[in-house]
Amino acid sequence: MLPLNDLTGPNDIEESYRFHAVEMSTSPCFQAWATGVAGDPEVLEVLRGLPAGKRQANLVFAAARWHGLRPGPYATLRDLLLGPQWPAVRETILARRTQTNEVARLTALTPALASLGDEPLALVELGASAGLCLYPDRYDYVWEGAGALRGSGGPTLQTSATGAVPIPARPPRITARVGVDLDPLDVTDEDDMAWLLTLIWPEHAERRDRLAAAIEVTRTDPPRLLAGDMLDRFDEALDIAAASGGVPVVHHSAAVAYLDEPDRHRLEERLRTSASEGRCHWISLEGTRVIPSLAATAPSVPDAGHRLCLAVDGQAVGWVQGHGAALSWI
Repeated sequence: MLPLNDLTGPNDIEESYRFHAVEMSTSPCFQAWATGVAGDPEVLEVLRGLPAGKRQANLVFAAARWHGLRPGPYATLRDLLLGPQWPAVRETILARRTQTNEVARLTALTPALASLGDEPLALVELGASAGLCLYPDRYDYVWEGAGALRGSGGPTLQTSATGAVPIPARPPRITARVGVDLDPLDVTDEDDMAWLLTLIWPEHAERRDRLAAAIEVTRTDPPRLLAGDMLDRFDEALDIAAASGGVPVVHHSAAVAYLDEPDRHRLEERLRTSASEGRCHWISLEGTRVIPSLAATAPSVPDAGHRLCLAVDGQAVGWVQGHGAALSWI
């Protein structure tokens, strides 16, 4: 995953959609749509009328589907974006965010938590959306090729795994679940959850079912979500976590890419300082160009299917497929 701003700058929108055409290879519909947009000057001109941070393929395609567009050939998307429905689609793009809570990324987060020891943990997630990834203890896990963890009573998350994955002996003990998001989504709000489900790519029925199950898990015990900027509310979230008695752990996955470059650097410095001072542990799961200093600590580069770098306290420990389908521990 590239930093969002690197993909959506005013001169790079065509490149962005060509990039997404490759990244969306597991969705024939979205791949065809992204390829079509990249080669369509009229549609590109329409999308250039959006703010830079609102041009990304995931958001545009989800908004089109929100307004009733069914998976199909590129011509149907083109007609929508150039037709009378465009103003309504545009309003949805401006009002919504790509807030996919990919709970399968817990297959990477949970071993990272296990590497921290046996003490109870207080979780803080930056860019939490609805907070679905604050529940690593509510799932069973199967790391194909490495091991399994069962006994939670919840749904099973499964991923292929290589390397010496630190398989937990038991689910983590969680004392607090705190999230920060510019626009938190409410798991009890049907409209919010319908938008989350719309963000799932058309052919990804397994991801859709997994998300629906995660919503039900979270609704039984909703997290505490703080509305605001990651940097502005960082200390408050950390203080809430610390007050619960657990060891604070700040984590984020495919979220820092939505910050501009100066804010990414400021957040990295804040996290490094907090971790070095013992205020928290820091678990990052981001693209290699989002926080380059983390990927630089890895002894090897990922293969084409592993786009996110998993790092614990500033040290790369693994590579992860963007939707959590594969984990390579290093």
